[in-house]
Amino acid sequence: MWTDFPLFPARAASFADRVDPLYFFLIAVTVFFSVGIFLTITVFAIKYRRSVHPKAEQIEGSLAVEAIWSIIPLGIALFIFVWGASVYFSYAAPPKNALRIYGTAKQWMWKFQQADGQREINELHVPVGRDVAVTLISQDVIHSFFVPAFRVKMDVLPNRYRTVWFHPTRTGTYHLFCAEYCGTSHSGMIGWVVVMEPADYEAWLASGGEGSLASSGEKLFRHFGCISCHRADKGARGPDLASLYGREIHFQDGTTAVADENYIRDRILGPRQPGRLVAGWQQIMPVFQGQVNEEEMLELIAYIKSLQQNPLNVNPNAPIPDEEQRKRNPQVEPQVIRP
Repeated sequence: MWTDFPLFPARAASFADRVDPLYFFLIAVTVFFSVGIFLTITVFAIKYRRSVHPKAEQIEGSLAVEAIWSIIPLGIALFIFVWGASVYFSYAAPPKNALRIYGTAKQWMWKFQQADGQREINELHVPVGRDVAVTLISQDVIHSFFVPAFRVKMDVLPNRYRTVWFHPTRTGTYHLFCAEYCGTSHSGMIGWVVVMEPADYEAWLASGGEGSLASSGEKLFRHFGCISCHRADKGARGPDLASLYGREIHFQDGTTAVADENYIRDRILGPRQPGRLVAGWQQIMPVFQGQVNEEEMLELIAYIKSLQQNPLNVNPNAPIPDEEQRKRNPQVEPQVIRP
């Protein structure tokens, strides 16, 4: 019904079935009270015009009327709050089995990386009929990921990962906008989300790519010499990262944190705060701030996450793969990623 009306884009994701009724209800409430107030003002202006009542008359208040116009708006507001909260909570946490895609926003483009290695600029290919979770971070200023047809919008922040998810229900190509003013070319920061049939999506994935995110992350892991300390043997000087992601971490000051994407990023980039060192470990890992960009960080995180299913096994008698590289670059020293 609303497809050709510019204020109402296509309903191409499951959230539209929950967001649109709430939106229309808010419009209906707004119109009802706006029209009611306008008509009341008009009637009172005519009925109590000066020619009929030249002198003001004292009108006593009515407790019943005051209670009605306080309780009814309060009830409507609470009803809207509960309805909106239910929609928000269904949207806040992505499903565990969702397809994971990583994205970086920067002035003025969107860059996406599929787990299988496909990389895109200002385009995002996803399969229809499947939950899709996009983990986003900004490389510079605040941006906002907005797909009107999916009824999803989320601010993309620097130095922090945020995840937006959706469940496409219709194939097609849909607008992607930045909904937060981000600089002089903000209006040009647009893209497309291409929703494909599952078979077409798999064929598209197989058509290119430079290796998975995890495999690229493994190369960086070895390049920076992390392998020299994070070894699954007694000679390791750092923890086994195979059990890191998702685990509760205990600090020396008694606080705890969950090892999610933001935690891993913070521990790699530093700096370390007194008392926030992990209990049972010394701080021997250098800060990588300025050495790892956001795309490389996503690759490292993908590799660490992949170790949950494929633990890192290193022969303690085998030479470290990047030993020669570290000899050529003295700044690359044995390191420990603190969990």
